[in-house]
Amino acid sequence: MTAYTAKRLPRQTGAAGWNAILPPQAPLPVLDHDLTADVTIIGGGFAGLSAARRLHQLDPSLKVALLEAGRFAESSAGRNSGFMIDLPHDLASNNYAGSGLEADRAAIALNRKAISFATEVAEDCALPQEMFDPAGKINAAATRAGDRHNRDFAAHLERLGEPHQLLSQQDMQERTGSPHYTSGLYAPGTVMIQPAAYIRALSAHLAGQISVFENTPATEFEKQADGWLVSTPKGRISTARVVLANNGHLESFGFYQRRLMHICLYASMTERLTPEQIKRLGGAPRWSVTPADPMGTSVRRISGSYGDRILIRTCSSFHPAIETSDMRLRNAGWVHDRKFKERFPHLGDVRMEHRWAGMLCLSRNGSAAFGELDQGVYSACCQNGLGIARGTLQGMGIAELVLQGGSEIASHFLAQPMPPKLPPEPFASLGANTFLMWKEWRSGKE
Repeated sequence: MTAYTAKRLPRQTGAAGWNAILPPQAPLPVLDHDLTADVTIIGGGFAGLSAARRLHQLDPSLKVALLEAGRFAESSAGRNSGFMIDLPHDLASNNYAGSGLEADRAAIALNRKAISFATEVAEDCALPQEMFDPAGKINAAATRAGDRHNRDFAAHLERLGEPHQLLSQQDMQERTGSPHYTSGLYAPGTVMIQPAAYIRALSAHLAGQISVFENTPATEFEKQADGWLVSTPKGRISTARVVLANNGHLESFGFYQRRLMHICLYASMTERLTPEQIKRLGGAPRWSVTPADPMGTSVRRISGSYGDRILIRTCSSFHPAIETSDMRLRNAGWVHDRKFKERFPHLGDVRMEHRWAGMLCLSRNGSAAFGELDQGVYSACCQNGLGIARGTLQGMGIAELVLQGGSEIASHFLAQPMPPKLPPEPFASLGANTFLMWKEWRSGKE
């Protein structure tokens, strides 16, 4: 009989700050008995939860089981920076522009399907605006090269017919309170999410409709005469179909070997700002910037029930083992502190309260790991650094592939070529980390 055994399970570095600033979460059950299901989903991030919701929408009578290896919102989905982006956002480019106008228009249309889906989730779960905010985002520049990237991307958006607004240095300081930025490019279509709150809310909402389990890692699934048997530490599921929505850990079960790149990003979040610090900072109470150079520094200011805080995200490293170290997180934290001081020299008394790392899964050609891998085994993985929009979209698409045999979303991912293989180790790690260091150095003040 065919069996797929997990050679490693997810391990996280640092407590997810987005989750830590929320009130304690109500636990969901651990699978501690055997059961049967029509579909079992492995992975409780954006892709897995979206697949579960879409399956239930298509057939409410379907018996669906969803397994999350740890706590909901403590894994990679809850470590996301919270940008649900509609426009082209190619991290391998100089200015985010995609490969062509028609391809970009198709990608935008699909991204907006994901945003519509997530908006319905936010409405059903009664998420407040501080946790699901259709506020748009800014590409922020701090150098002449960054200004040029913004102008180039603005010209691309003009050709696409997409609304946007170029912002001056004064505009940027008025919005952000930071004297660091020289220009900005505002686009209105991005939704800013509190990722841990979204994941918590959707998992709890689905728990009233399907079987949802946390702290329940899938350790193996093996072929049975009438489907598959999924094993966990305390229980097993006899299931007709399996959906792998575990992003990079798809490779841990033996699929797409040496075709997936596991990149770690690092983030720090400040303590609550005091009223005096808020006044000194100035600017709007909520705003979000991505760097004009994709390898630069993303910054968010949030406000609401968890106070006013600022998030800094930068630094990246390549990890075939799909985990980083406390030392790398500590080193990234020093860079974050320096980047924070560059942007907010008037907030020298503000300290970071939370630091964490989160894994991305990318392929060399930007393709997803999507489709049927074995009879009744499906994958919705490799979101290429666009976890919220692309993960939501892949979850929707894989549900439609499983139950309907296909859809517009599924066809989009199925048409992508196979991710190419990576060089052997240690050359892959040496090459990737050298390239990332060079790109970060070149981004400079961005």
